[in-house]
This record gives sequence, structure tokens and C-alpha cells, in this order.
Amino acid sequence: MSDAGPDGGPSGLSDEEIRAEAELLDTAERERRQVRQTTGVHPQMTTGEAYRVQAAWLDIRLARGERVIGHKIGLTSRAMQRAMNIDTPDSGFLTDAMVFAPGEPIVAADFCDLRLEVELAFVLADDLHGADLRIDDVLDATDHVTAAVELIASRTPRTDPATGRTRTVVDTIADNAADAGIVTGGHPVGPRHADLRWVGAIAYRNGLAEETGLAAGVLDHPANGIVWLARRYAGQDRSLRAGQVILSGSFTRPMAVAPGDDYRFDFGPLGSFSIPIV
Repeated sequence: MSDAGPDGGPSGLSDEEIRAEAELLDTAERERRQVRQTTGVHPQMTTGEAYRVQAAWLDIRLARGERVIGHKIGLTSRAMQRAMNIDTPDSGFLTDAMVFAPGEPIVAADFCDLRLEVELAFVLADDLHGADLRIDDVLDATDHVTAAVELIASRTPRTDPATGRTRTVVDTIADNAADAGIVTGGHPVGPRHADLRWVGAIAYRNGLAEETGLAAGVLDHPANGIVWLARRYAGQDRSLRAGQVILSGSFTRPMAVAPGDDYRFDFGPLGSFSIPIV
């Protein structure tokens, strides 16, 4: 399967079952409607199987002509990990079809339960590979860091309307770690030209400060999420590739959107940009 995310562990699901789940999520994305939770049908699904679903979904998208441009890392804050009852991040893929320009109107109805998260994006100058990588290795391999917002969506419901069952981290991983898109803007900086732990952001919704945060909220340093992903890939003899964009994890809570909202994201020295919602 394709370059989607960390996989592994014993599997009880057949390739046909994995593919069927991927096709269902793809249908939800294309038809802009939520489908039933993955674990509602496969309650014993493992995280490894969920990453297999994610990889199968990526294969479907690549067959349509999309290309991989990078990865997202999620569930990096302690608050989000506690909420999902896990102690490790997750990851998803980014393709060229998921890139939006700053200031470009985003159509809320084009997504399932759209929300926004404030992040930093690392653009790699060199490949990253190895089980013993450290923050300095990530910084050495990074061309620049830029202000970013991730568009997240839930192709399966956060709470099942019939049963009240809560979506699990396995559902989220299968659903491409809820990734739906990326917006970058502002002023890119060299990875050592700013203390990235102290990069902050203010998210304004219709002129009011909705969320604030510091990038240290991501595992104490935003590069730590990339360390985690690169180490996991090393166990599969895979690499993060030069030129790829890596979303390092949110340091605010997810923010809901509605048509007519105007979001502005102020990253201080890293600049600002807006996202109008229509």
C-alpha cells in the first residue's frame, strides 16, 4: 500500500474488508456526508488495521491523480490525548488536492463537520530517516517553518446519533487522522531563526479572539511530533522526504466554523492570514 502512515501489528481484517472501509470513507468525502463509524462494524479493529484503511484510501486517491505532498501529525497535546484515551500521536497524509491558499474562501458545505486548528508546518530540505532522530536532526533537515492552519473533518460522526457511541482513535486514524486540508501563509522562517517553542498564535473569529496558544503545547517542541513520525517510519524502512510539508500538530483546540465566519490567524513575527468561510 502507499505512503500513508505508521502501520503494524497483527491483523484480523482481510484486504477486502480494509478496502471496503477505505471506499466508504472516500464516498463520504466525495458526497460530503458522514457514514457510520468504522468501529461500529469492526469493534476489534487495531490501530495497525486503521492505518491500513488509511493507506488503502490514499491508494484510491492516488489512482485519481492526486499526489502526496506531506503528512499531518495529530493528537500531540496532553489534552487531546486524554480526551481520546491514548498516550501517542497519530498521523495522516496530505495530497496536492488538500492545499488551500490563504484568503481563499472555504466552502463549509464541502466538508463533513469542518473545524480549524492552528499549527506550524515544517518544509523539509532533506530526507529524514532513522530510529534515533532528535529535534536537532529535524531542524537540520528543515528548509523553513511557516504558519499553518489545518482543516479537519470527520467523515464518521463524533457521536453516533442512534447509539451515542463515541468515535475512537481507531476511527480517527482510519479517517486519515481527520485531515481535510492545509492553509499556510505569513512569513516563513528558518528553523533556527526563531525559538519555535515560543511561537504563539491568536485565532480571531469575526474580530474576536477565539483561541490562543504556544507551539510548546505540541510535545514541548513542535519538532517532537516529526521526531515521533520519522522514528515510526524508520521501523518500516520508510522516510520523510525532502520537499514534503509536515504539519506538526495543533496548539489550539479545534474551532467550529459556519458560513459567514471570517477567521484571521495572527502568528506575530511569523505573520498573519485570513480564511473566510462561505
